Amino acid sequence: MEYENLTIRPATADDVERLAKVAWQSFHEAFADHPANRPEDMKAYMDQAFAPETIRNEIADAENIYIVAETGGTLAGYAKLRIDSREDCISAESPVELCRLYCLEEHIGKGIGRRLMHECLAIAEAEGRDVMWLGVWEFNERAQNFYTKAGFEKCGTHVFLLGSDPQTDWVMQRRVS
Repeated sequence: MEYENLTIRPATADDVERLAKVAWQSFHEAFADHPANRPEDMKAYMDQAFAPETIRNEIADAENIYIVAETGGTLAGYAKLRIDSREDCISAESPVELCRLYCLEEHIGKGIGRRLMHECLAIAEAEGRDVMWLGVWEFNERAQNFYTKAGFEKCGTHVFLLGSDPQTDWVMQRRVS
C-alpha cells in the first residue's frame, strides 16, 4: 500500500539531525546483517558519512542535492545527488551521480523509493543533466533490481571503501530524458 500523504522536498539545514539518523539507520538496516560486512567497518563508515556535521556540510555544498521523503511528519527516506561526478565508464557530457537513495525498512514497498527516483530524475532534467549514474554493491540484488526497473544498465565497476574494506560496486547509468 502506497502512502497518500507522502511529501518529497529539498532537505534544509533544519533537517540535518533527523536526516543523519535516517541515513545511519537505513544504511545499517540495508547492510549490517550481511556476513561480508564487519561491524567495525560498518561503524567506521557510518560514523563519518552520516555524522550530522558531514550531512550539514554536504547540504550546504552546491554540488550536492538532498531530498527527503516525509509521511505524517516522519522522515521515511532520502536521496542525495552529486552534480558533475563521474566514473571512467560513464558516457555523459553532463552527468549527475545518484549517491544515495534509501528509506527505512518499515517504509520499503510503499512507493517511497519510486517517488524519490522520479524526483531525482526530474531534478537532473531541470539541471540539464544528460546521464544519471550510481554505484550499487555487487551483493545488493534488491537494489540492483530496483535500479534495473528504473532504466539503469550496468556499465562497469568501482571500489567502494566501507571502513577499511574495499568492496566492489556495480556502476550503472541511464539517460535522464
